[in-house]
Amino acid sequence: MAVGEMVRFPSNGSTVEGYLAGADGPGVVVIQEWWGLVDHIKDVCDRFAAEGFVALAPDLYHGAKVREPDEAGKAMMAMRMDGAAKDMSGAVDELVRRTGRDAVGVIGFCMGGGLALVLATLRPDAVKAVVPCYGVIPWPDAQPDYSRLSAAVEGHYAERDESASPAAVDALESQLRSLGKRVTMVVHPGTDHAFFNDTRPEVYDAEEAGKLWRSAVAFFRAEL
Repeated sequence: MAVGEMVRFPSNGSTVEGYLAGADGPGVVVIQEWWGLVDHIKDVCDRFAAEGFVALAPDLYHGAKVREPDEAGKAMMAMRMDGAAKDMSGAVDELVRRTGRDAVGVIGFCMGGGLALVLATLRPDAVKAVVPCYGVIPWPDAQPDYSRLSAAVEGHYAERDESASPAAVDALESQLRSLGKRVTMVVHPGTDHAFFNDTRPEVYDAEEAGKLWRSAVAFFRAEL
C-alpha cells in the first residue's frame, strides 16, 4: 500500500509532478529508470520514508510510462536533458524547503543512476551524497563535469552488466579518485542489470538487492 502522494513543485518557472513519501528526516531524490515514474520507483520512495527519510521522485517523463524496452529506449533518448536537469534541480530545492536541511541525497537506477551523477555535478551546493545504481549516461550532451562534484559517491553495479560494465565502473572510480573525490564502488557478484528491481523477476536478485538497500540507507544516514 502506497504511503506517499503525488505533489507538484516548482521547476524553473513552471511546475512538475513528483511522488513524495515521508514527513520528517533527511531528503533523498529518487530518480526513475527508463520506464518512467512507475510503481517500483514509488515503492522505493515509500521504503525510504519507512527508514526515516523524505523521498521525492520527480516525474521526468511528465506522465508517460512505457513497458517495452524499445519504447523505453526511445523515451529516454527523446527526453530533453535541459528539462530533466531543471526538474531534478527543482526536486532538490523542494526537499531543502520541506526538510529545512541544506544537504540532500540522490539515488537513481539505470538511466536514473546516470542522472543522479549528473544532478550531483549540477547542484554541488546541496547534493552531498549520491548513489548511482547500475547507472548509464548515454547522452553525449550530458557527460558530467566531475570536477564540480562535492558529494560522496557510493555506486552499486552488476557483474554481468554490458551497459554499465565492471570495466566502465573501474574507469569511473579511477577518474573520480584522480579528482580527489570520495568514492566507493560495489560490483555485486552474479547479478544482471536492474537486479534491484523486484518487479522484474528475470533479473531481480533478492540477496544482492538487500545488500544494496542496507548499504545505501546507512550511507545516507552517515552523510546527511
